[in-house]
Amino acid sequence: MGVLALIMVVLAACSPAVTPSNAPGPGAAGSPEGDPTRTLRPTFTPQPTEPAQDDPTAAPAVTSQPEGETVAPGAATPEAEPTEDPTDAPAEPAVPAPKPLRMESPEYGMQAFLWWRPEVASRDLQVIRDAEFGWVKVGFGWRDIEGAAKGAFDWSRTDLIVQLANETGLDIVARIDHQPQWAGGNFPVNGPPDDYQDLADFLYAVADRYRGRIRAYEVWNEPNLAREWGGQLPDPGKYAELLRLSYAAIKRADANAMVISAGLSPTGTWNDESRPDDWYLESMYIAMGNSSDGYLDVLGAHGAGYKSPPERDPAEVAANPDLGGHRAFSFRRVEDLRDIMVRYGDADKQIALLEFGWTSDPRPESPYNWHAVSEETKAEYLVRAYQFARENWSPWIGLMSLIYIADPDWTPEHEQYWWAITEPSYPEFVPRPAYTALKNMAK
Repeated sequence: MGVLALIMVVLAACSPAVTPSNAPGPGAAGSPEGDPTRTLRPTFTPQPTEPAQDDPTAAPAVTSQPEGETVAPGAATPEAEPTEDPTDAPAEPAVPAPKPLRMESPEYGMQAFLWWRPEVASRDLQVIRDAEFGWVKVGFGWRDIEGAAKGAFDWSRTDLIVQLANETGLDIVARIDHQPQWAGGNFPVNGPPDDYQDLADFLYAVADRYRGRIRAYEVWNEPNLAREWGGQLPDPGKYAELLRLSYAAIKRADANAMVISAGLSPTGTWNDESRPDDWYLESMYIAMGNSSDGYLDVLGAHGAGYKSPPERDPAEVAANPDLGGHRAFSFRRVEDLRDIMVRYGDADKQIALLEFGWTSDPRPESPYNWHAVSEETKAEYLVRAYQFARENWSPWIGLMSLIYIADPDWTPEHEQYWWAITEPSYPEFVPRPAYTALKNMAK
């Protein structure tokens, strides 16, 4: 079936009244704000240098768990006309040539919202390709695929997304989270399932179906925030166990697939809603037995620039309350995470920056207004971010996926509208200055 025909079938099957679980809205998963308090001058509790034995917030120890065509008699000779039109047979999906786990430094990606409107998905994938970016990040909401019951899969949307991305020549990083109601996890809040094996089983099913066609999987999102961890206190030891089971399941289905740990929200806030990303990562390493082997191929990170240009030293940001007053309020915060990786022997593994950008939010009441920049400055900073990474972070930086190609349903009341590099329009494509600058930059 051709792509256009397939799009029409999916359009007919989709109800416009459905609200997607993985489409971000104010405070929703996938938005760059993390804990809303941290963009407002948060207080910073000093992190412990070493978790105490009786500290209830200490990462728990990880405990291992088991884990041709046939010819009918009397068929025509090869010289005869075929008795059946070969176009009637379904075409096998094309499988891209396998790629290494180690990426170029950097590689270029954009996040887009491909789930509910196939015609927009087709357009936006081409928009990414036209800018000579090679990756698309897309959310695969678990509850939208296996929502009714365990083992009851609806592959209609993912089949089309994967087909379109493959045909466009883009690599996919699929963010996997948003558990279904039957899996528990304090549904409808985004949270880990009651039984971690349920997520592992789901990931096996996805990776098996799309073997060789999805290049990378991000396992969960910002687990150092309570709102992404089922409303519970963030727990790096439990996330490490979830990651271990997920890694094994993905690799069992597709040994060449890249497993990326969840992008951590860049924050220094320590309270019941948040844990600092650097403390969280170090606690993960302790829970992993000081080695990430068997847990991840690539470390995931997030890196909003806030009020500063990408080159600004995090120490300068930490010393200036007007810039945020903490190292987390800088694009280069990822360097702190890199130092932890090196300390634990992971110098040879890369980091994928799964979300980064700058906002132009002009709304006085918005919690993001204090660090808003103009659209022209956003364009300049994004280009300079890629240039800085290429010159200073190679070879350890891999994918750098910016936010966002706008969802056409966004309005100025959505905070994501102001982080986007395009206008939320369809069918016409309206680039903002950032998209044009990124398309024209040297890669």
